[in-house]
Amino acid sequence: MINSSTYNYLNSQETPFYYYDMELLEKSLISIKNEAALYNFQVHYAIKANANPRILSLIQSYGLGADCVSGNEIKRSIENGFPTNKIVFAGVGKSDKEIELALDTNIFCFNCESIPEIEVIEEIAKSKNKVANIALRINPNVNANTHHYITTGIAENKFGINPWEFEEIIGILKASKNLNLIGLHFHIGSQIVDLSVFKSLCIRINEIQDWFQSHQIIVEHINVGGGLGINYHQPDEEPIPDFKNYFAIFNEFLNLKANQKVHFELGRSVVCQCGSLISRVLYVKKGINTKFAILDAGMTELLRPALYQAFHKIENLSSNKALENYDVVGPICESSDCFGKAVSLPETKRNDLISIRSTGAYGEAMASEYNLRTIAKSFFSNDIK
Repeated sequence: MINSSTYNYLNSQETPFYYYDMELLEKSLISIKNEAALYNFQVHYAIKANANPRILSLIQSYGLGADCVSGNEIKRSIENGFPTNKIVFAGVGKSDKEIELALDTNIFCFNCESIPEIEVIEEIAKSKNKVANIALRINPNVNANTHHYITTGIAENKFGINPWEFEEIIGILKASKNLNLIGLHFHIGSQIVDLSVFKSLCIRINEIQDWFQSHQIIVEHINVGGGLGINYHQPDEEPIPDFKNYFAIFNEFLNLKANQKVHFELGRSVVCQCGSLISRVLYVKKGINTKFAILDAGMTELLRPALYQAFHKIENLSSNKALENYDVVGPICESSDCFGKAVSLPETKRNDLISIRSTGAYGEAMASEYNLRTIAKSFFSNDIK
């Protein structure tokens, strides 16, 4: 919740901008660290969720590694203090230049998604006289029961290696002196709120592990990905996700081999609730069947509603009048530039300050300059005196 002094500070700034509650982020990190430590789990932060340097600096200070999906994310991680031996590099389309960067900086591991990618990494590693640590990202065909755009672990998705390719990959690895298989990697999707899905993932991992063991292969690392969802509808009721039960599920249902280490790649659940997009009402326009609250923030500052039809709680920080319904929209020249329809808000007028909640993940990170918009600034709670 925003108190009066924070409101006065935010109201004095040029909108739109991202506002981060750094105290809440720190509480989330403490929870992650404490709950993961019970089982000696290693957590890597998914940089794609939010790569703001202030955010990254705090996250790495709690001992998390970095999960990267581009060469620039690797660079940003290193610049903000993440040790290279805790950096993993994922993604279906790693370029030669990015692979070279990862090899030159001696990252912990490549999460490999296809046979052609494995062959290219082997070729580049050989040219550099290096050995690349790799994990096989396996498509477990487990439905995450989430939005189809953020489901990544079923057979129709572009992500991961399918079981019928295992034999061929084993042959490639046996023939290579420049590849070192150290892990198996899984990630089935994002914004998963039904924790039973993770039990299903564990059962499938156990089956896949047994197949590899039957072929005399036991890896040191099992990376189960991330995907833990957050409460977008009531962010104040659940500001910190249920890390306790999330980690406990993997401890209970994952059958590990001797000395295996378990890794996680959490992004949204780490940073989402600490962020808000602060905007101002430009106009209130009367339509035929509705009123439009037109903001100075749009899909250039928060793409998720336009891309996924995603819900974000919207609050009017300036008004405590009677509730009315508004279609809350942005200024971008696209009909999809809409944050919510029939949103119940206190009577709203020009210059009212609006907070769009739970934007710490995939808000700033997905911002664009479409319509030649200026990228919004960021402000942090620990800068408010």
